[in-house]
Order: sequence, then structure tokens, then C-alpha cells
Amino acid sequence: MSASTNASKLASVPSTAVLQALPQPIIVCDEDRQIIFVNYAAEAFFGASLSVLTRQRLDDLIAFGSPIISSVETVILRRGPMTEYRVRVGSSRFGDERIADVFASPLSDSDGRVALLIRERTMADKIDRQMVSRGAARSVTGSASMLAHEIKNPLSGIRGAAQLLEQSVASDEIPLARLIREETDRIVGLIDRVEVFGDERPMEREPINIHVILDRVKLLARNGVARGIAFSEEYDPSLPPVYGNRDQLIQVFLNPVKNASEALERTQKPEIRITTAFRPGIRISVTGVSERISLPLEIVIEDNGPGVPPDILPFLFDPFVTTKLNGSGLGLALVAKIVGDHGGVIDCDSRPGRTRFRILLPVASGAFNASSEEVSAK
Repeated sequence: MSASTNASKLASVPSTAVLQALPQPIIVCDEDRQIIFVNYAAEAFFGASLSVLTRQRLDDLIAFGSPIISSVETVILRRGPMTEYRVRVGSSRFGDERIADVFASPLSDSDGRVALLIRERTMADKIDRQMVSRGAARSVTGSASMLAHEIKNPLSGIRGAAQLLEQSVASDEIPLARLIREETDRIVGLIDRVEVFGDERPMEREPINIHVILDRVKLLARNGVARGIAFSEEYDPSLPPVYGNRDQLIQVFLNPVKNASEALERTQKPEIRITTAFRPGIRISVTGVSERISLPLEIVIEDNGPGVPPDILPFLFDPFVTTKLNGSGLGLALVAKIVGDHGGVIDCDSRPGRTRFRILLPVASGAFNASSEEVSAK
């Protein structure tokens, strides 16, 4: 095919059709920042139609003080492209802020029109962060394995001495001796929990109906930490089984439910919602594995509590990171390890009034050849 034929075919394709075909939100505004065009992805992103959005200025759509506005001004002034990475894109059109990369470019050298492409940070970022968390967990594991024996021996002696002191010191000093013993027990318990990260023994697995696991978790929670909290479920009844360890999977789902229950203590009408779905289009690539792994089983645990602090959220699955006053910061790190051992991933999305833990797992029968949403974790 000749170059002239290709050129004529390209000329016959309307530019708006090309923009509409892009999966990323596109906004075109003029030099006064009046919106003159948005594509379908932008309509979905902002939750408004083309006719509504084109009656607004960019300043009305994007939150006040956003670097996106200054980027557009710079593009108009310099007639050159600008890129802002990890920008908080907030709007009255949706209830929370989203993290995105924003690419701004002039449409021509003369008329002042600017095109904005918004690329929301996706699951890939969260998986990358989780891989870092697993690396940190392995570092903790190595340190624990090396030091546990050396630490536990002197701690045993300290505890024994504290017990003797409780029996011999004056009554007003007994609380201090008891404090030494209790803190020694706490340190030993912490070391025991850290040592769990180093357990690399093959686990017993079998095909398991994930709804049986979730029903068990609800039963335990309702008779324990979640007493008095309303539960709601939305299950996909046709969900295939996961190939996993029953006890470990119970721990995976019980921990977020327990955390949610504790976070809901001061919430009016507290509720925990559990949903399951089959998402055949999600695949990841993992270092050391040649084939992409399909993770079609999606389990979401959501609560209407106050949310996770934004400064903690990116590190939530790292060891020793916690929002609790007396927490060890190992619960979610262990959950991430177990999920990883099952070949899955876990992420958390949180804002005031809604926190969602999403767990993606492979099915027992192997990978699916779907590819509508692919993410990479290399």
C-alpha cells in the first residue's frame, strides 16, 4: 500500500473519532480555559455529559489551586507541552480526589487551544507498592530469623527476674515489676508474629468456595469484634473456587473485617459490605514468571468508617505501619504475605466515609485467557 493511500485514509478519519476512541479522559479548552470538547472517557471520569461540561470553564471543573490550571497557563504562554505527575484531581463532580498524571499540549501554534490527557494511577501502582512491601517483609523475616533466638534467651531471663521481684519488692514497686514482665511477654509475642513471615513450608491447599470462607468470617465477626454492626452481601453465585488454604484465607478476610469493626466504633449506623465478582479481564505479570497471571476472583470488603489517613495509605501493607495506638503493624503485612503466597494481590482505597479492601485471587482451575484489563508488576 502506498504512502499516499495511507495519507488519504488517515485524512478521512475525523479527529474527534480518534479522541473518542482513547480510553483516557481528554479535555480540550480554549485560551480562556472554556471547555470546548471532552471525549467519552472524560464524561465517565467526571460523571457529566458533553453538553454539561462544555458549559463550564476548566476552573469550575478542577478543584481550586490545582497545578493543572497553572500547567494550562504555561502551555498557552510557551506553546509547548507540559506534564504533571501524581496530581490530585478533585472536582465537585465526584466525592473523592483521584491521583493522576496529566499531560497538557497545545493543539496549534496560534489559537490557544490546549488538550489535556488524564491518566489515572491504576492497579499497577498498588501492585508495585505491594511488591516493595513484600520485600520489606522478607527483610523483617531475615532479621527476625537471625535475632529471634538471641533475643528470646535474655528475655526469658528478664521475665524470670521480674517474677521474682514481684514476690520480694515492696508493694508500691510491684506494678513496676509487673510492667517489666508484661512488656517482656509483649516483645516475645511480637517476635513470634514476625517469625511467621519466615514460614516458607508448603501449605496444604484445596479448591475452596470463597463464600464458605466469607460466611465463616462473618460468623466469627458477629460473635466477636463486629457485634452490633450491620453486614450486607452481594455475592456472585457462579464464582469458581479458589485453590487455597482454608485457615489462611479466613485470616486474610477476618483481619480487614476486624479493622473495619474497630474503625466503626464511633460511626452512626455502622455497616460492613462484602461483595464478590468474577473479573476475567484482570491479569498481571510478575517477575520470575513467564506467563501473565489471571486474577479473576474479586472480593471487596467495604465499610463506612472514617477512612485511613492519606499519609498512611500508601504504606498500609508495610510491616510495623499501623493507625492504632497499641497496634503492632503486622496484621495487614501478614495478610498481604498470605495473599501473595496464594498468587493474588490486595489493595486498599480509602476516603472519609468509605474504605475498600479489594483482594484479587486466581481460580483453582488455572489462568484464563482474558485481557481486557492488564496491569504490570515488574
